[in-house]
Amino acid sequence: MMKIAIAGGTGFVGSRLSQLFTQEGHHVYILTRSPEKHKDSNKITHLGWLKDDFHPEDELGEIDAFINLAGASLSGGRWTEERKRLIMDSRIQAAEEIISIIDSLPHKPEVLINASAVGYYGESNRKSFTEQTESPGTDFLANVAEEWEERASKAEKRGIRTVYLRLGIVLGEAGVLPMMKLPYQWMVGGNLGTGEQWVSWIHVDDVTELINFILQNNDFKGPVNATAPNPKRNKDFGQTLADVLDRPHWLSVPGFALKASLGEMSTLLLNGQAVLPRKAVINGYRFKYPELKPALSSILKKE
Repeated sequence: MMKIAIAGGTGFVGSRLSQLFTQEGHHVYILTRSPEKHKDSNKITHLGWLKDDFHPEDELGEIDAFINLAGASLSGGRWTEERKRLIMDSRIQAAEEIISIIDSLPHKPEVLINASAVGYYGESNRKSFTEQTESPGTDFLANVAEEWEERASKAEKRGIRTVYLRLGIVLGEAGVLPMMKLPYQWMVGGNLGTGEQWVSWIHVDDVTELINFILQNNDFKGPVNATAPNPKRNKDFGQTLADVLDRPHWLSVPGFALKASLGEMSTLLLNGQAVLPRKAVINGYRFKYPELKPALSSILKKE
């Protein structure tokens, strides 16, 4: 049995990950700002953090692994300067607090898996990226990912195996997929902008299974791309989504319209990158959903 601490464990991915770990017999400590809103069980303990009166290090004891998924949502509102500061600062604060907690523990965890994002690579319609790509992009999302990883890298300097999990778009019953399918349900789905931008995606089951695989495999260090091996252009992603929903894919939304309505946040929809999971494949991880259509069908056919 392992003892695993998860920051951001009450969110979409975190809750699924906690479920997987408890099913395997591990004990999960979930760090949350509002522990009083959650009920503990014999396998899950909720601990308060990021407030002056919370000291999770006093209750964690001997932890085998630390997983950080905490950070403000990228799609939580128009990217004003205040919102951008929240997106950046929430990630930096969480990563630095985890380092502080680790420093306070008499027994250090063997591994830290810190969430990051494929936005690290910047955007390109022509190139593909693997973990061997060393230079980050220059836009806001790339800067956020770079700063996030830099703060978490302090664990590596303390002798802890550290992994930066660069997540693509996570597909599941929550997250962004419910918003992506709405235009198709209203019969107005189509390309976003040119439709040529890449969408690097991954099924939520593969996210949780890959994290579990990383915990058990010491060969994983540094950046790890959490994406399916077959990214799609936006136009192909949309057509596949339309096929699964049995809806038309026909009404494109011009890029200027998205920029006018969403501002800089429109880059989430109009920009992309083809990111390949080289380390996962080389180290023997077998994707449950390597192709998009079965991945979407497994989620949407249940509804």
